[in-house]
Amino acid sequence: MAGRRSASPVVALVVLLVVLTGCGGRSAADSATADVQRLLDRRSAALLGHDERAYARTGKDADFSQVRALPLAAWSYRVTALRRTGDTATADAELRYRVAGYDRAPVTAGRTLRLSRDADGQWSVDADRPARKSAQQLWDQGAVQAVRGERSLVLGVGQSGRSLRGFADLADRAVPAVSEAWGTDWGRRVVLLVPKSLEGMAGLLGSPASSYRGIAAVTTGETGAPARAPADRVIVNPDAFALLGTLGEQVVVTHETTHVATRAHTTPATPLWLSEGYADWVGYRTAGRTAPEAAPELSRAVTQDRIPSALPDDSDFGFTGDASRLARAYESGWTACRLIADRWGETRLGAFYRAVGEHRKRAGAVEEAMREVLGTTPEAFTAQWRDYLRDQLG
Repeated sequence: MAGRRSASPVVALVVLLVVLTGCGGRSAADSATADVQRLLDRRSAALLGHDERAYARTGKDADFSQVRALPLAAWSYRVTALRRTGDTATADAELRYRVAGYDRAPVTAGRTLRLSRDADGQWSVDADRPARKSAQQLWDQGAVQAVRGERSLVLGVGQSGRSLRGFADLADRAVPAVSEAWGTDWGRRVVLLVPKSLEGMAGLLGSPASSYRGIAAVTTGETGAPARAPADRVIVNPDAFALLGTLGEQVVVTHETTHVATRAHTTPATPLWLSEGYADWVGYRTAGRTAPEAAPELSRAVTQDRIPSALPDDSDFGFTGDASRLARAYESGWTACRLIADRWGETRLGAFYRAVGEHRKRAGAVEEAMREVLGTTPEAFTAQWRDYLRDQLG
């Protein structure tokens, strides 16, 4: 009996705690977060199911026309934080989506959503925008148009169908050209994003427009990540692209497609002179251009007896630097890869690229790959390269 009496206060305390916390123990904040997550799940399902009415019921910011043309295999949000003030809230979320037929792994984007709750307690989306310090997605800039090629998908905003078809034709020619040079151990398909302007390109990259002025296109994606590499995107600067001739357009798209193909073998060990030089080598491989025509800035330097003493550093490839310096850096990488293809063969050039990337760290990567694949040293190769410049550009 004494034992039972001594236990009574403990039992009462437990009962009191259950009453105070509730059986589930879930706070109001947890409940709101779960409600918002369910709302975003419905929003995702409606988008994937092409159900415009159901999509519109998820919020005021439900402009289905912005995303209707996207061929999606997956689309989902994960709420990571919720800040609530009465009947309004701001949610941080991770958006993950895949383009059908192109992405084996999802693209991930940070989003910030503003929400409100009606009299019935139902949450709805008032705005869905890029999170702070996150890049825009194409649909943030307007209604997305899609043009399919045989080996490509072109997504654009503010462009004519004819213009987007032209980009698809360029990409369809680039894909087999890259496979012929690199091999077929990649997806052999490419996605191009064509915004309305340079400012649109910069928005997609989350950088100032001044960083890409004069740059016709760039390729996104993480290096050395085979599972994520197929989510690479070629992003076009339509302002700079419009200044190119027919050959230049094809070289640029083939160059960027090469980056997509080689991404899984491009790691922090890969110097930019090799990754950019190889992409240029593939781009010019069947263009029929002479060395002075393809490397005018470097040719000018050689004829003025200003032959580079070494291959360019990564810093020489900065978009915000001197334009002539940047051109010489790209042309130096191209001539170095062209030298390897001429003297060791195209197969060895590809093997050298892969061998460098296998190291994952910069230190010793080029040295070991040159020794094992080319049977030379960086010092001897640099001397050969300088002689090659005199022979080809002098």
